[in-house]
Amino acid sequence: MNRYPRDMIGYGENPPVANWPNGAKIAVQIVLNYEEGGENNILHGDAASEAFLSEITGAQPWPGQRHWNMESLYEYGSRAGFWRVHRMLSDLPVTVYGVATALARAPEQVAAMKRSGWEIASHGLKWVEHKDMPEDEERAQIAEAIRLHTEVTGDAPRGWYTGRCSNNTVRLVAETGQFAYVADSYADDLPYWVKLRGRDQLIVPYTMDCNDMRFGIQAGFTNGDQFESYLKDSFDYLYEEGQQGRPAILSIGLHCRIVGRPGRAAALRRAIDHMKAHDGVWFATRLEIAEHWTKEHPPMTQTRPSEMSRDQFVAAFGGIFEHSAWIAEGAHDLELGPTHDGAAGVHNALCRIFRSASDERRLGVLTAHPDLAGKLAAAGKLTAESTAEQAEVGLDLLTDDERTTFQRLNDAYVAKHGFPFIIAVKDNDKASILAAFHRRIDNDRDTEFNEACRQVERIAELRLTEKLGA
Repeated sequence: MNRYPRDMIGYGENPPVANWPNGAKIAVQIVLNYEEGGENNILHGDAASEAFLSEITGAQPWPGQRHWNMESLYEYGSRAGFWRVHRMLSDLPVTVYGVATALARAPEQVAAMKRSGWEIASHGLKWVEHKDMPEDEERAQIAEAIRLHTEVTGDAPRGWYTGRCSNNTVRLVAETGQFAYVADSYADDLPYWVKLRGRDQLIVPYTMDCNDMRFGIQAGFTNGDQFESYLKDSFDYLYEEGQQGRPAILSIGLHCRIVGRPGRAAALRRAIDHMKAHDGVWFATRLEIAEHWTKEHPPMTQTRPSEMSRDQFVAAFGGIFEHSAWIAEGAHDLELGPTHDGAAGVHNALCRIFRSASDERRLGVLTAHPDLAGKLAAAGKLTAESTAEQAEVGLDLLTDDERTTFQRLNDAYVAKHGFPFIIAVKDNDKASILAAFHRRIDNDRDTEFNEACRQVERIAELRLTEKLGA
């Protein structure tokens, strides 16, 4: 099948209701990345020194050498930065992304995390790049990260974030069946489910904008006020959305060696105090959010349209365009993907086939539609969809005079245009249908042909919405 794996729509216009605990308007989730002692270093068996995310702008790896300045910047995070952040946030739920080898070199910090009840999620085995790592090697490193994390902290991790990941990472992590959530995504504000080789995995996206890493890049923050302002603006906007009933999560990313510096810590403290001053704020770990979301919005159990076989797809959608299964057959051959798993996506795929068909084939679709309140309806020979649609506006309960009027208009319309009068009855009532009948019957054939095609597409849209939801 011709399938495109990326989901370019997500929840779309109608995200699910969050139902945060105690009626909270927003969930605030703070991550503290603990990477110090797990970074690239020849002492750790790596080929070169670390070059990523530090105070040294434009740093380059030093092959075969230790980089004293880089090492000491990372050491600041473990020696001073962690404790400053811990003192500030010890009374709040925090998720630690802990690199397993870094945690193994930080017994006092791990003990402090546990005393505060912080969630310690896995940040991989080492804080290194994975993009070129062979799949088997990465799978083995994931297994070792879980083993070492459990040995060091006393508990197996329930959350995972690699960060410097490969195209295989999320799938390999999901394969373990170990994790309540994976955070290696920036694709949404909200958690969402992905299916990977038959396994449903919850993704709780991370953030790179509300993240102190922007102090370490050229296009980032240069002073604490910028960081504080950005966090406050993000919170205020999401809080307003939460007041309007839209689901809201603010994710904040921190690093011991970056936000642990006094000037940045002061900005963070002011931003957190701003958030605490509001009612209806749920500070939560990522695991708490994942468990809540799983309870409120479990994964879809039915087969998704883009995953259906041709026979399944045609059986499900072959009747959406009246008696025209060839449209569903053609749609199944298009490049479908997660974007097409809702009503709008299936509708778009079906309409593409209908619109690109010859006038003759489209005319066949029009003539497959029954007359409104016509002889087929009287004989009970309509499709189930048409029967329900006509009954919904009372076309099955006409008086004798009304039935005579409809049949007279039907005959005159078909005689002039060569196809039945078609209108999306769910958008109308009996009076507006009759008014449209009188208004359209005198149109030229091309105008009516185009209008009838638009109405056919609208009927299909309404049927799909009823079948799949908005």
